[in-house]
Amino acid sequence: MAEKLISIDQGTTSSRALLFDNKCNLLNLEQQEHSQFFPADGWVEHDPEEIWKSVYDVTEKLLRRNSIKPKNVASIGITNQRETTLLWDKKTGEVIYPAIVWQDRRTTNYCEDLRKDKSLVLDIQERTGLLIDPYFSGTKIAWILDNVDGARRKAERGDLAFGTIDSFLVWRLTEGRHHKTDATNASRTMLFDINSHCWDSDLLKLLNIPKRILPEVCDCVHEFGETSLFGGKINIGGIAGDQQAALVGQCCFNLGEAKSTYGTGCFLILNTGEEKLTSRNNLLSTIAYRINGKTTYGLEGSIFVAGSAVQWMRDGLKLFNSASETEEISKKRHKNSKVLVVPSFTGLGAPHWDPHARGSIFGITRDTDISDLTAATLESIAFQTIDLIGAMQKDGATFSELRVDGGMVSNNWFSQQLADALNLSVLRPKVIETTALGAAYLASIQANINPDLESLKKLWVCERKFIPQKENIENLKNKYSIWLSAVKRTKGLFS
Repeated sequence: MAEKLISIDQGTTSSRALLFDNKCNLLNLEQQEHSQFFPADGWVEHDPEEIWKSVYDVTEKLLRRNSIKPKNVASIGITNQRETTLLWDKKTGEVIYPAIVWQDRRTTNYCEDLRKDKSLVLDIQERTGLLIDPYFSGTKIAWILDNVDGARRKAERGDLAFGTIDSFLVWRLTEGRHHKTDATNASRTMLFDINSHCWDSDLLKLLNIPKRILPEVCDCVHEFGETSLFGGKINIGGIAGDQQAALVGQCCFNLGEAKSTYGTGCFLILNTGEEKLTSRNNLLSTIAYRINGKTTYGLEGSIFVAGSAVQWMRDGLKLFNSASETEEISKKRHKNSKVLVVPSFTGLGAPHWDPHARGSIFGITRDTDISDLTAATLESIAFQTIDLIGAMQKDGATFSELRVDGGMVSNNWFSQQLADALNLSVLRPKVIETTALGAAYLASIQANINPDLESLKKLWVCERKFIPQKENIENLKNKYSIWLSAVKRTKGLFS
């Protein structure tokens, strides 16, 4: 009987395949890291073939090591790093340029030229919910078409296909039979009208992108095709961008519920229901999920650097061997340490939106040590979350609690600092792999294992609730105001 579910979670630093039972309990997982390439200042690339091989390998290993046959798998759900941009040849399947990662800032000047037209800025925000920024896929596509020999000619002939990672994986898994994406990923391209739910002809013309290279946009729960690469047919039944998948995995299905995911970056999404809320405080309107043709919108704030700052300390500075060590290290911080970190390695996201900003460290003294730097880096993620919460509150949102997930929140010290900094209860679920869980939930609906979103709520379990500690709230409030001054000094420094 087909009762197992598989989530393919293709992230910024690794690819994972996770096995769930028909109650969406996590049974096992396989993970494989992939390379990061930084060919120029602000440029970030991935090798698409390495990504594909890693996805294939972890999925094959998961099935083999757990003695699971394709006939036992009801459906596959896919969740992915969003905005990362690929173009490939439809005939050969060969990718024509490395994947340009969501963090990449190479189109900064192009975006700044577009932003000179204030009416265009407002028009794009109204249509797509997004701000004009290198973050999104649209200007990345334009860059590839303009800088790869023969690319534009092939695109105009209809010989190329564009995809975010989800679409690329569907193409490869179905051996070129399906060129599809879902509404959440489409909403991150700066080419998709989230009001009328179609690719926007005016924006395509503005960026000189042929419509024929774009994938079909489907609901998050949909028959995306079948893969026969693992010894039998398995249906692909659910797709959502990683942050929207985490919202689903956290069961934030009611108006006003919010989650914040601390992975490579940090992304906070507030469920705004059937109404698209246009931010006046530099946040993004996005499609939270679309099921059975019904759209639920979200308000999102994006922090570009979160877990990647921990990775930098581990791999770049060699301060520790494992991210799990940061909890005990941070507890040893000097009581009067004034070290502040602004981890804007690839610019600042919401609500600052400064692509030129670069990372900075302030307040170093002769006795500064690893614990001070580690604690200050983790605190900087909490401070950036204050930025996002504050911007959402200015847009009319109210918060009674915040559900959190991602690798960073397994650190109890960080989770408590987050609760204290926000002066808000922070809820960590039993399953912190909520991105993959959300993809499994979507696949389970398509496979008729769960009838609808409402039925999923009983599956969500809080593992620990972090309550703000009064003695630390004021201290972090004062430190946050000083940190904002550090941000101001960082912004524009490298323009």
